[in-house]
Amino acid sequence: MEDGQHSFDCKPIKRYTQASNSFTSRLGFTMDNRQKKPGRFICPSTRKFFRESRANKNHSLGDFIHGYIYGRWTYTYIGVAKGRHPLTKILGPLFSFITMLFPKPKVDADSRSDENKSKITFADGYHGKVMPLDKASKLVTINKPLKLPDLEQIIPYKRARDIILENPDHIAVLKCPCRSAQENPCQPEDVCLIIGEPFVSFIIEHHSDKARQITQQEAVAIMNAEEDRGHVHHAFFKDAMLDRFYAICNCCSCCCGAINAHRNGTPMLASSGYISEVDDELCIGCGICAGFCQFDAIRLQDGLAAVDFEKCMGCGVCASKCEQGAIQLRLEPAKGVPLDICSLQSAEIQ
Repeated sequence: MEDGQHSFDCKPIKRYTQASNSFTSRLGFTMDNRQKKPGRFICPSTRKFFRESRANKNHSLGDFIHGYIYGRWTYTYIGVAKGRHPLTKILGPLFSFITMLFPKPKVDADSRSDENKSKITFADGYHGKVMPLDKASKLVTINKPLKLPDLEQIIPYKRARDIILENPDHIAVLKCPCRSAQENPCQPEDVCLIIGEPFVSFIIEHHSDKARQITQQEAVAIMNAEEDRGHVHHAFFKDAMLDRFYAICNCCSCCCGAINAHRNGTPMLASSGYISEVDDELCIGCGICAGFCQFDAIRLQDGLAAVDFEKCMGCGVCASKCEQGAIQLRLEPAKGVPLDICSLQSAEIQ
């Protein structure tokens, strides 16, 4: 009740006690913080998010509530998901209970195979597509609205596989929730890119102390810098975020929840559609590529770099780090279809 009162009242609620502040500080929204930044529960972007949710026949009320929780308390959400939040044992079941109160939309029988009618898993609703730097850069330099629904061949999951970009030049950089949850995170932390509306407005209105709007050129510069650090670019899709693409994260295996979940059996990352290929004539066996690989897909064998076909996600980091030019990305049909926004735009025009 007190939270609701404060969200619609410009004046601080005097009957908040020091004890309640201590509790809410662990959730990430103390009274002091709320006075310093926008803390309202209902903002203009909240209304726009709700309207778009209602207009999407595949987005249930439970999805909207899930999306609101995810976007409003992103750091708490990710901290709980990674098991690093002090209230994980309480908030984890609570988040699950809230979203389970509302039914999920039914799978469209006309567009899904019998296999796809099986139970929707966590990874089906929350996943990333690995992208080499050149492909990821194109995704943040689109100059017109884009609508590419149901990219099943490229995003091989049962939900959240649309690219619908309103105002694609609206981009925000957000302090990485995964890195923020670590005791000694990789630096810098401002590396998560939120793309398009209503997501950019929502993040900036609710996280003005951790997010800022940037240009497309600044977004490309951030990705280039992360590439230099050996980090991987993922285009993220989420059911709760209107069942579509909403962010590009630049990830390291030491901090990223998605990479670690993928390593531990939750397949929430899809390969780029490429695989690294080593030219034995050029390789000198220095091992630099193996040291940078975020997926542990390269090892030295008989003095040369060897790529594990199953583990390789085709991110291209190893190729960018090889001073000998001994590693190249090769298109590999068994690894899926690349997310090539230029090819998709050309196909849309035709």
